[in-house]
Amino acid sequence: MTSLQTIASRCELLRSLHVPGTPLVLPNAWDVASARAVVAAGFPVVATTSGGVAAALGFEDHEHAPSDEMFAAAARISRSVDVPVTVDAEAGYGMEPRDLVAALKDAGAAGSNLEDSDHAAGELRDPVEHAEWLDTVRAAASEQAYGLVINARIDVFLADILGGSETPQGELVQGALDRAHAYVEAGADCVFPIGLWETDALRAFVAEAPAPVNVLRTPRAPSLRDLADAGVARVSYGSLLHRDAMSTFGGVLESIAAEAKP
Repeated sequence: MTSLQTIASRCELLRSLHVPGTPLVLPNAWDVASARAVVAAGFPVVATTSGGVAAALGFEDHEHAPSDEMFAAAARISRSVDVPVTVDAEAGYGMEPRDLVAALKDAGAAGSNLEDSDHAAGELRDPVEHAEWLDTVRAAASEQAYGLVINARIDVFLADILGGSETPQGELVQGALDRAHAYVEAGADCVFPIGLWETDALRAFVAEAPAPVNVLRTPRAPSLRDLADAGVARVSYGSLLHRDAMSTFGGVLESIAAEAKP
């Protein structure tokens, strides 16, 4: 188990690395080997991807994997590296805030993504109710003297895309900002409008956001340099690297299979 002193220093370091205009770049890992590769490449923090971790465990994303297995994987990663680890804890797995915080702390997590999707209902959570839940998470962490860095994921743009709509993202910015303000007031350290990629909409969100902003670096998103120019403080890759790695692996297997044919 990671020591409490180590967790505290890692929380402090992770929080300090969220600098608008000089983004913390997080190529997300899914197991110990990929986490060690991230560190070996010189990145100062490891972030997990729930999609990649769940796939490695044999489950679908979006809370289909058992929470104890997800936290066990996070703990193995945290023990294997000497940098802060921020854990994608999805929507909290239906756990009580105090239990969720304890599980993150036991896993050695310096930070956590917590999203506002209700996977059971297939819709976004009410922002007021979600803010109240985040407030109880922050209170539980404070009770445990745990400086957990909470990255509040805002799923407004993702829900629009997955719902089969491509609403101009500028029309969704204000609703996302309303959620951002509520979540930061509840104790979130940074906000993550996942799926936001249109340059003007992204700049508008960052300009009015009440905390450092995390952006998912999809193929449609601006370059790292442009994201930095926009004032983004954190850039992550989600499950994209896991998918790319598995695609490459699949290609190698096809070559071996073709060579092995009589």
